Amino acid sequence: MAYGLDEVWAGGHTGAVPSVYKTPAGQHAVRQWCLEALARADFPLTTATLDTSAGLVHLTSAGGGKPQVVMVPGTGFNAAVVLPWLQALSPRWTTTVVDLPGQPGLSDPRRPSGARLAWYGRVLDEILAGVDADGVVLLGNSLGAAVALAAGSPRIAARALVSPAGFSRLNVDLPLALASAVWLLRPTAEHTRRMLRLFVAPGADPPQTEVEWMTLTAASCRTTLAPPPLPAALLARRAERPCVVGVGEHDRFLPPRRLAPAVRRTMNLNVRVFSGVGHLITPGHLDEVVSLVGEVTDPLAN
Repeated sequence: MAYGLDEVWAGGHTGAVPSVYKTPAGQHAVRQWCLEALARADFPLTTATLDTSAGLVHLTSAGGGKPQVVMVPGTGFNAAVVLPWLQALSPRWTTTVVDLPGQPGLSDPRRPSGARLAWYGRVLDEILAGVDADGVVLLGNSLGAAVALAAGSPRIAARALVSPAGFSRLNVDLPLALASAVWLLRPTAEHTRRMLRLFVAPGADPPQTEVEWMTLTAASCRTTLAPPPLPAALLARRAERPCVVGVGEHDRFLPPRRLAPAVRRTMNLNVRVFSGVGHLITPGHLDEVVSLVGEVTDPLAN
């Protein structure tokens, strides 16, 4: 999700690097929130844990049908927060959500130090080998989109990228910077809601789940910086496999007028613009995501 938060969040994996959590109590609170959210899901879920070079990685899956979709969420998000995405996707495809290590959630809390996207790309390649699925469609949101681009596993058949990092630096305006600073310094529900209103379309309210979650993580977690754009040569190689890109018309951090030229220049792709959507894809607009994923899954299924 909240990729604009990468720009205002700060960070460290290898050896004695810091945990994403400020305190053991904060880690417990976040894990408990995630476990309770997954337990409340009103559709069938399965969970698994993979042992990787980055530590234990938690996976949450639902649905059936091929090809398999593997979703990588944005900064600070995980399967428990993106359950609406999983519920929207799983009726059509077997869908697995990865809790990235070094992010708040149920995976290893240690964070990468340098070359963050390259590190995450290697970890995602390990995960794909661990789930033993070929012809996978990667669905990446925000930071997760950059991770999906960094991964180079031969198991990847296609990519669907939503509000993707990795193409250009974020546009962070003064209202966002001020709202984010207040949110970090005084993480109350009202301050979180005020900030997240900048992530959705004008006049819309952010979902209560995201308000609760971001209030908790501001109090419990350390911040992380936004990754830089990926190398042009790497993006050109990724264009050799099917890929679709979508972004909200009201995305303040990745405005379509800036993102579209970068995607066209590096991967020779057009960007689908979601009408009435901001950076944060709310449950009422997930049909746009399902449609976007269908553009690359349907040819594979046929």
